[in-house]
Amino acid sequence: MLSESLFDAEEIIAGLLPWVRCESPTHDTAGVNRMMDLASADLARLGAEIERTPGRDGFGDIVVGRMGGTEPTNSAGILILSHLDTIHMAGTAEGRLPIRRDGDRYYGPGIYDMKGGVRIAMHALDVLRRAGTAPRLPVSFMLVPDEEVGSPSSREAIEAEARRHKYVLVTEPCKNGVVVTGRFAFQRFWVTTYGRPAHAGATNRQGRSAIRAMASLIDRIERMTDFDRGMTFSVGTISGGTFVNVMPIECRAQVLTVAPTEAIFDEVFALMKGLESEEDGVRVVVERGPVRPLWQPHRETMSLFEKAHGIAAGLGFELRHGSFGGGSDGNFTGALGVATLDGLGVDGAGAHTFEEHLLVSSLIPRCRLFAELLRTLT
Repeated sequence: MLSESLFDAEEIIAGLLPWVRCESPTHDTAGVNRMMDLASADLARLGAEIERTPGRDGFGDIVVGRMGGTEPTNSAGILILSHLDTIHMAGTAEGRLPIRRDGDRYYGPGIYDMKGGVRIAMHALDVLRRAGTAPRLPVSFMLVPDEEVGSPSSREAIEAEARRHKYVLVTEPCKNGVVVTGRFAFQRFWVTTYGRPAHAGATNRQGRSAIRAMASLIDRIERMTDFDRGMTFSVGTISGGTFVNVMPIECRAQVLTVAPTEAIFDEVFALMKGLESEEDGVRVVVERGPVRPLWQPHRETMSLFEKAHGIAAGLGFELRHGSFGGGSDGNFTGALGVATLDGLGVDGAGAHTFEEHLLVSSLIPRCRLFAELLRTLT
């Protein structure tokens, strides 16, 4: 195995911080593309051939960086699958989540989910190159711009790319060192209430408020959650109304649902569609948005995990695994039956909060695991 002395946590951090400073919330197309510029340049320095596909539907570009291995060029290779969009809005680094180090913790927007994971994958390849070795199989980095909203513009490209590879390594962050061998299914829904117009002061009684109807509906939706069964419903965004003196005639909310089995997946859909109604001047419409399919552990994935488990043992730590509710682009590749190992990124906590941080102590162990996977997979 490669010596620990070849890996440098401070070098990883030095490469990571410019990425964290480049804030890239999903719907900030220019910000995401600036992040893609940085990543493309860093991949090119590693010798990758860059393919960049212009974004669509208001999202940023997709970047793929390809590198050959020592096996024949037509060998099915390794896909390193990552996203560079974040949930943090521009200005977060100067506001509620300043970039800083506090002991073993390094804070910053996107540092944990998941820019840190991409950087350790790149450092792993750089270490192999400097050590005079290379992956046996061709390696492709795929960087997508819209994972945080369900990958609506990139799913088709992700699935096509995964089918061309033997393995998929997903650089989503881990928690307490546990990698991911399965993920629950996700469905997003748009729920819209339509009311009856009226002057809010003069003819209030004649109107029907879409916002009031939605307020009642939100409580009903979230009460459908059954934590014991792993079935959850969460209303994440809401908007409605035009002027304060006009009875609101439209209100729109986005709902995220999670299901651990196909049966519950179907039940969730039925429950959401069951909300549709028209009564007393108020109409409710439910539309399904992006879906992340159920990814259950299968033979190919578990065989890949066993290889990673053996590598970790050789490095001196036990690697554990499990299926979890947090969705990722690994849902798509795992559901296709492609050997997929997710959660290979940095350790830490606080994803999607103002406490997001990675653990500096996790950088070298996680990077060594990544490097050995790249070096030994055949």
